[in-house]
Amino acid sequence: MPVAVEALSGKVALVTGAAGGIGEAVVRALGERGACVGALDNDAETLGASVDKLVGEGLRVSSFPADITSPTEVEAAVSEVEAVLGPIDFLVNAAGVLRVGTATSADLADWDATFAVNARGVFLVSRAVVNRMVPRSAGAVVTVCSNAAATPRIQMAAYAASKAASAMYTKCLGLEVARHGIRCNVVSPGSTDSAMLRRLWDGEDRLAATLEGDPAAFRLGIPIGKLAAPADVAEAVTFLLSDEAGHVTLQDLTVDGGATLGV
Repeated sequence: MPVAVEALSGKVALVTGAAGGIGEAVVRALGERGACVGALDNDAETLGASVDKLVGEGLRVSSFPADITSPTEVEAAVSEVEAVLGPIDFLVNAAGVLRVGTATSADLADWDATFAVNARGVFLVSRAVVNRMVPRSAGAVVTVCSNAAATPRIQMAAYAASKAASAMYTKCLGLEVARHGIRCNVVSPGSTDSAMLRRLWDGEDRLAATLEGDPAAFRLGIPIGKLAAPADVAEAVTFLLSDEAGHVTLQDLTVDGGATLGV
């Protein structure tokens, strides 16, 4: 069910990874429905340009540069968001990094960096925001994970493991805070048309191979025959935050065009 325009009017949202890709699309989707959005990313320059564009289109979006792997910066940023915009109603953990490497030869620095953003960052931001939601007995959290969290992928061990960690953390968090009226869900995209995916292609046009699959890598294609757009994922996130999903929590919504066959 599409979330109506202005359905989120008066709500305050915080979105991480907001400078591009899915995070930027989520900021736009929430802003177009009337939410006041705090856009958080460690790339201050790109974030500022994105926010300026959205503000120029009439959306209520503010920039909050911060490193989500730093407890000090996270706490300061969340405090600033609430001081400037008001109490946070929605949190979207959309920040993520992808470093490739086999399970036996992955570089330790890449492993640590992947978990720092994809798992530690989700923990730090969620903790800071949800601790403020609990006294208000309201709120909703969505963590953007990946279909790789439940389906093994060659050369993606660190990414898949970190996303699995963040997915289960979000569900455990949701179980613990459900009694406070706070809902926590996961959205798991598959291949999405973003800078992250195209970097994985090493500059080559590998669209056809992505859609058709790669038997040698034990990877299915995409039955629906197209990549997801960031906006497709953003619509799923927006639904889970909205009143239309008011009785939905601890769930994982896969948005991958059937690539994992609904498993």
